[in-house]
Amino acid sequence: MKNTALLLLDCQPAVLSAVPEAGPLLDRLERAVAEVRAKGGTVAHVRAAFTEDDWAAVPAANTTFAAVARHRALHHQDPGAAFHPRLAPQPGDLVARKTRLGALSTTDLDRRLRARGIDTLIVGGLSTGGAVLSTVLDAADRDYRLHVLSDGIADPDPEVHAFVLDRLLSSRAQLVTCAAPFAP
Repeated sequence: MKNTALLLLDCQPAVLSAVPEAGPLLDRLERAVAEVRAKGGTVAHVRAAFTEDDWAAVPAANTTFAAVARHRALHHQDPGAAFHPRLAPQPGDLVARKTRLGALSTTDLDRRLRARGIDTLIVGGLSTGGAVLSTVLDAADRDYRLHVLSDGIADPDPEVHAFVLDRLLSSRAQLVTCAAPFAP
């Protein structure tokens, strides 16, 4: 599975705090990370984190990130914006810092994935209606083969989670579980 990467999106204490039952989610994601590593895949950790310049670049019209910039939230050095310790990057993993929802649009992650020959992505993390949806849509446009960890994503709003998973993600990606991220 050298051509496969597991993208862990926004698995940060500050983001996880908004999700009910974050502990069981982390348990499942840990299993998926172990499985991907055991089979020779790549793990890519992507977090939302901002510098002063990043906050200054957010226009007021950006309804998602204007409040983040205004409140100076998710500072790149804040422990709440760090990767959750249970899912900490290991040697050989890819690490990216983003300033928008999607994992690919404001990072060089696509280039680094392609340099490793990766053409298949397994997506997990937060939030279903934000980073997960945005990343899957963008990755589909970039012609990646896509899998979404149906039990390895979450959203602060359970109704948004259910709708996005069942109606949007399922039509663009194969839904798999953390226990079997490589299901055909």
